Amino acid sequence: MSDLRSVVDKRSVIMISQRRTIRAQLALWQALCCILVAGVMLTANMAQADISRFVGTYKGSAEVTSADGTKRHRDMDVEVTQTSDGFRVDWTSTTYRPNGTAKEKSYSIEFVPSDRGDVYASAMKRNVFGHDVQLDPMKGEPYVWSRINGDTLSVYSLFVAEDGGYEIQQFNRTLAEGGLQLDYQSVRNGEIQRTVSTFLTKQ
Repeated sequence: MSDLRSVVDKRSVIMISQRRTIRAQLALWQALCCILVAGVMLTANMAQADISRFVGTYKGSAEVTSADGTKRHRDMDVEVTQTSDGFRVDWTSTTYRPNGTAKEKSYSIEFVPSDRGDVYASAMKRNVFGHDVQLDPMKGEPYVWSRINGDTLSVYSLFVAEDGGYEIQQFNRTLAEGGLQLDYQSVRNGEIQRTVSTFLTKQ
């Protein structure tokens, strides 16, 4: 009888020990999950802290130089807004033709963090599930992304032509006293098409 009690006691001790081990493992997993969530939140906050330096409305004008050397006057406005998931860039350019007419173009693109640090993916349309997704360059739509490198916020737009050629536009907006230094370049199949360099004053 005593041997039976001894076996039961040993089994009880083993079960108690196993329960304690399971509880300790669960506590460890909970702690690791909390650390992971905190790390993700900290990374997101750091990304938003970076973009906060660029937030604002900026205006300016410049002479746009084309590949053939001709120049056209262009007014430019840009607004950088911080969002819950990342940031949005809205900009408008107004080009004045020699005959006195003007052509205005406006764009608005939202960017969200990617898995590559300071590189951001654009969310330019919604799919059937209501989620923001990239446009398809194989359908003539631009593929857009951005990155923050030091004091420079860059936005890239890649276009694929029907014949397989390409055009890539690059907007570099660098923080400067009183506003942003804008440097723009458009390259088609390796050849520069247009360039702009001007200062945008913060409003």
